[in-house]
Order: sequence, then C-alpha cells, then structure tokens
Amino acid sequence: MSSMAPQIGLAMFVVMILLMALRVPIAVAMFIPGLVGYWLMSDSITTLNFLKGSAVARLTVYELSVIPLFLLMGQFATQGGLSRDLFKAAAALVGHVRGGLAMASVLSAGAFGAVCGSSVATSATITQVAYPEMRRHGYMGRLSTASLAAGGTLGILIPPSVPLVVYAILTEQNIAKLFAAALVPGILAMTGYLLVIFLYARSRPDMAPLSPTLAGSEKWSALIAIWPVVGVFFIVFAGIYGGFFSPTEGAGIGAVLTMLVGLAKKDLTLSGMQVALLSTAETTAMVFLIFLGADMMNATLALTEMPKMVATWVSGLPVAPLGIVTAVLILYIVLGCVMDELSMLLLTIPVIFPAVMALDLWGLSYELKALWFGILVLMTVSFGLIAPPVGLNVYVVNNLARDVPMSETYKGLVPFLIWDILRLAVLLFVPALSLWLVGVLFTR
Repeated sequence: MSSMAPQIGLAMFVVMILLMALRVPIAVAMFIPGLVGYWLMSDSITTLNFLKGSAVARLTVYELSVIPLFLLMGQFATQGGLSRDLFKAAAALVGHVRGGLAMASVLSAGAFGAVCGSSVATSATITQVAYPEMRRHGYMGRLSTASLAAGGTLGILIPPSVPLVVYAILTEQNIAKLFAAALVPGILAMTGYLLVIFLYARSRPDMAPLSPTLAGSEKWSALIAIWPVVGVFFIVFAGIYGGFFSPTEGAGIGAVLTMLVGLAKKDLTLSGMQVALLSTAETTAMVFLIFLGADMMNATLALTEMPKMVATWVSGLPVAPLGIVTAVLILYIVLGCVMDELSMLLLTIPVIFPAVMALDLWGLSYELKALWFGILVLMTVSFGLIAPPVGLNVYVVNNLARDVPMSETYKGLVPFLIWDILRLAVLLFVPALSLWLVGVLFTR
C-alpha cells in the first residue's frame, strides 16, 4: 500500500462531495474521483483492465435482475389502476373518521409499496390519486402533503424493497430473510404514521374535516375490487417464503400477474404498457449507473485499505458497541440530507459493514447481526426521503401538489419524523422486532 493511500482516500471523498454540491449526477460524482484515485494507486494499464471487466462483472450478477423485475411489477400496478383501487378500499374503511382520508393514503401507500418496492414511485402514484380527494373534502395542504410524503417511505420499508435488495447483495445476505426481517418494522412504521395522523387531526380539527360514512354496499364493493392485489401479494411472498421460488423468480411472476390483472381490468392499455416498460428501463439504468460509480469508488477504497483501517479503528474505540452503531445511524441521517438512499448504501456499506460486524451486539450471530443492522440502515435511510433539505419524497409530492408551499409540508412532517426517531430507537434496543419473523419462517 502506498504511503499516500490515506490522503488519496480522503481527497476522493472531498472531491465527490464537491461534485455533488455542483449538482453533478451522483454516479459521475463517485466514478470520477474513484477512477483518478485508482490510477494514482496503481497505473494506467491496471486501471484500463479494471474498467474493461468491472461493468461486465457488475451487470451480469444474476441477483440484481430482481431490481428491474420488481420495478416493472410496480409500474404495471401504477398503469393498471391498482393504486386507485387500494386508496378507495382504504378510504371506505377509515375515511369517515377524522383524518381518515390521510390515514387511507398511508394505508394505500403501504399496500402499494408491497407490490412496488420504490418509495418515489409510491409517493408519486398515491399522491395523484389521494391528494385531489383530500383537498376536495377540505383537508389542509400541510397534513395532506406530509401524510403522502411520509406514507411514500413505506415503499422501501415494506418488502419488496430495492435498497434492501442492494444491501443483501453488498453484504451477501439472504434476500428472503431480509424481506422477512423488514415486515414487522414496516408494519410498525405504518401503524405509527396512522397514530400520528389521528393525534394530528384530534388536536387540529380544522386540518381534517369529517367525511361522510359510506353505505355498507359501497364499502364491500371497494374491498372486493382489491382482491387481485391481495392475490398477487400472497402468491409472490408465500412462494418466496415457502421456498417454491427465489426472490428473482417471485419478482418475475409478480410482474406477469400484475400485468395480467391490469389487462383483465382493462385499465392497462398498450400505451400504458409502453410507459411502464420505458419507466422501468430508465429507473434501472439510473440504478445501475450508480452501481458502476460506486464500484469504481469502492475499488479504490479497497486499494487504500480504508475499510480495514476503519474496522480496526472502530473496534479499538473505548465506546460501547451500541454507541458505535448509534453514531453510524446518525451518520446515515446526516448523509441522507445530501444523498439518495442507494448512493449511501453503495458508498458506505463496504466500509461500515465490516466494522459493525466486528462488534459484539446483543450476543447475535453473524447472520442475525447482519439482518438486524440491515433493517436499522433501511429505516435510517428512509429519513432522508422526508428530511430537509433534499427530501426526495417531499419534492415529488410538492411537484404534484403545487398549491402547497414546501415549507408547509416540512412543518407537517415534524411529528412523523419524531415517530421515526422513536421507532428507530425501539428497533435498536429490541432486535427481536426485526428477527422474530425470520426465526418463525426460516427455522426448521
């Protein structure tokens, strides 16, 4: 290792942050300093050989095919009108209580996230359906947009989750087990959001006027309309957890079934299928470009031996292991203010994961520790989707709800963020919440 390795590694991070500040695409902001650093740490021939093989090596990983398949499943659900059916069913159940339509937006976001896997897609889709209804019934903009932005995070908290797939691949963990570990925390997140809306509406009745109660026949009609979504979810995840097929096969089956449901309902048209395929291709391309940029950066970090140095330094700190994990989670919250969730995972997990795995945490085995830490990271990176100044979900929602100032949305999100912090603390100190279902489903 070169004596200049630590300085080169630090300089790479500084250049990367500067490029991000200049609004350079994140994939490029990681790739350029990584490429220069790799060349400085080796030579031009070695660098060219790495470039020749790195893209092929990354793009031919079979497990990564689960990402475009789950994205396609979500796109078919969007274009096939399933999000509209989910919101109508949720509104039929709780729409008559104060704040009920905001609760319905969270419930439908959680259900849609279970067939989508993308937080941004969940926010955009549910907002288009739910926001006009909330405004029509007199809901104030602050509560409406805050509920939609917070509910959108359930797209990555409730399986399937693209960031969780990425974490599984980076850390060589079982995707199905990570999905199982995320289910209870995801439901806990959704339940907490519902409670926040209930308390919000009780304390500020002007924010959420009461809506009329639907007749029993209308409720049944709305609930019956969502049986195809429930059926797709059951087939996909029962098949994965039951060992009948792999997550990748399950994603493929889910995409086909969702497409067939949309066609049968006559909501998915030829033009809608074209939009779904194009949107999936665009999002997949973005994700894989970030992969390539992160691979370049991480290959250089490996040459500088920074992951090893960080692991050694962390293990030698005179701090309790939980204190170190807490500091790592705070770091993710800070990074979430300037980076998206995929970039954070791809850039930091190769460095941070070995250091955390070297700690003695609740006496957990290596695998259980990796699953538990993955869920903590997933919950933490979701903060960045609704926290200032980036708040990608906030930007998406406000782009569709232009009559509400972004500052109002951020004010409305404060109680949701408070719940997020409390929930993260509970998951940190009670690992069983994440690991219980894994033991039930995978212990034979």
